[in-house]
Amino acid sequence: MSNQNESKYFQLVDQFLQSESKSNVLNQAHSFSENLSDDALLPEDFVDIHRKYVQKHDLSREDMIAILDILRAVIGSFGYDYENYKALVDRVEVHDKELDVASRLQQTMLKTNIPQFDSIQIGVISVAAQHVSGDYFNLIDHKDGTMSFAVADVIGKGIPAALAMSMIKFGMDSYGHSQLPNDGLKRLNRVVEKNINQNMFVTMFYGLYEEINHVLYCSSAGHEPGYVFRAESDTFEEITVRGRVLGVSPHVRYQQQEIAINIDDMIIVFTDGVTEIRKEDGEFIDTCYLLDFILAYKQLHPQDIVQLLYEELLRLQKTGKRDDLTILIIKRVH
Repeated sequence: MSNQNESKYFQLVDQFLQSESKSNVLNQAHSFSENLSDDALLPEDFVDIHRKYVQKHDLSREDMIAILDILRAVIGSFGYDYENYKALVDRVEVHDKELDVASRLQQTMLKTNIPQFDSIQIGVISVAAQHVSGDYFNLIDHKDGTMSFAVADVIGKGIPAALAMSMIKFGMDSYGHSQLPNDGLKRLNRVVEKNINQNMFVTMFYGLYEEINHVLYCSSAGHEPGYVFRAESDTFEEITVRGRVLGVSPHVRYQQQEIAINIDDMIIVFTDGVTEIRKEDGEFIDTCYLLDFILAYKQLHPQDIVQLLYEELLRLQKTGKRDDLTILIIKRVH
């Protein structure tokens, strides 16, 4: 499939949405299709390109319906009649309905309440780039002075990803008691390996915070490294624990790290939607920039910090290059 043709189609849709003269853009779409070489794309290929455009852009329902005119203009030059066109449009609409179902699944099945503790504050934000997020977080108050938490990234999209995350949440919630992160990841790995598509994997940072002695126990399944902010020295320590992603092999043992958390220290966990954001010049945002930003607002409540950081990332990131992102900050207070 030609990237040039895909790029041109994307440009036509952009122009259609922005232009006041829709008919001129539709004429351009007709000309574009008529001038394709004989070995160029088929109508079905343009349906796939159209679907890709919809996935990459946050469109209103009205815009999604309107841009179908571009698809009709392009495939009309192939000599397709109305029934052919309607069948192709139905394929797009079925896909959109699937995305809506997956989105509703996430909203109802993955809802997480933020626990309340006397000695820690919690801030979290998780934003989907499109209808369905590949990111997931969970926080569990075990009512015994401990809290389990996890930040995960499912390598996959749509309904399968939403179901995978629901299964993981059920696995965490069903334990009924606190358990060490290396054991938690070991059990979740079995769940993922047995029940989820072989082409779908999950990265996860799993933590257990003990409020009694203020210790963080943590393990990682191929996830982005976490960080601990040390208030006494105004520095950040990278959490070095590593492990294999969930779902690759049923026989995986996970390392575990034990970290003391002092007054005003913070635990920080991202997904790669944060650490792999590209700026307008195409360069990645440096992790040091993210940590320095957090340092500048260290005195605030964690929820205010994550909100300000999210707004800063929106300002910095390259237009049209959004990805799912999640930021979790846990702060020990007096």
